[in-house]
Amino acid sequence: MNTRNPLVAGVVGVGSMGKHHARVYNELPGVELAGVADANDAAAAEVAAEYGTGVADADDLLDVVDLVSIAVPTRFHYHVASKAIEAGTAVLIEKPFVSNPQHGRELIRQAEDVGVQLQVGHVERFNPVVDVLKDVLADVEPIAASARRLGPPVSRDVEDDVVIDLMIHDIDVICSLFDDEVAGVSAIGACNGDYADAQLEFAGGTVCSLTASRITQERIRDLSVTARECHVDVDFMDQSMRIYRHSDPSYHTKDGDVRYSQESIIERPAVESDEPLKRELRSFVDCVRNGTTPRITGEDGLRALSIANEISDLAAAHSLEHREVSVSDGSTT
Repeated sequence: MNTRNPLVAGVVGVGSMGKHHARVYNELPGVELAGVADANDAAAAEVAAEYGTGVADADDLLDVVDLVSIAVPTRFHYHVASKAIEAGTAVLIEKPFVSNPQHGRELIRQAEDVGVQLQVGHVERFNPVVDVLKDVLADVEPIAASARRLGPPVSRDVEDDVVIDLMIHDIDVICSLFDDEVAGVSAIGACNGDYADAQLEFAGGTVCSLTASRITQERIRDLSVTARECHVDVDFMDQSMRIYRHSDPSYHTKDGDVRYSQESIIERPAVESDEPLKRELRSFVDCVRNGTTPRITGEDGLRALSIANEISDLAAAHSLEHREVSVSDGSTT
């Protein structure tokens, strides 16, 4: 438990995601944004000026804050997080957790030894509609799910393929909803890692289809769940949900013809709209203040990463095989 008020926060890495961490910390009550650090001095200075804080060296910043968001490129997560934990600082590490799963296990052990919180930044889990969906699924028997995370080419620099960059969000959400072991994985890929389609089979029999794309000229973030009792559609972007239930089917006569009809009953549960990142950082701050376990632990981050890596490898192998076949039959170069 940390009783200091306000809690002192910092951000290491203020690129496309980290700058929003700085914004939210600056807005949260009971939190003081002590500074930001980035290898790009100009970017750090711009974010610091916008949110009324200072630019700091990363090592110096870690020594003075109670908690820190780490939003540097994935290959640097382990190095920065290890230094933060060694300094006694609670860490929120943006997804994906680490590049090397062994490094993730080492960070988990290190945080346990030091006694600080380690949270992984799977922000979609904090979308308010996910909480409502979890409540709905508690009373039904899920059979299948389908998630799509599609969009056009991105302007930011991306080191990871589309599975690690985008699909990992839905992997984490699905695993949290079904709370079951993944028994089987298959995947295909295209466009040099910018498109992937995967299927997961859970030990209890539930199946899931996941699609992620950085080449689709429409932005889509949705999830559907088919259960014996209903079908649920979720839109992550507008934080809305529809539940389809059916009445008894009936036959009726029209113009001498016998026709079949089945009316659906559509429910639209209320979802209290809120920014997922703000909910995520508020939860992280509360964990640090109260000495409780983060909602998304290092183990959760490793689980999502393990499945994502398997999908990524399968998708890459399929894509390579397809290119080799195309070259051999002369259909492309």
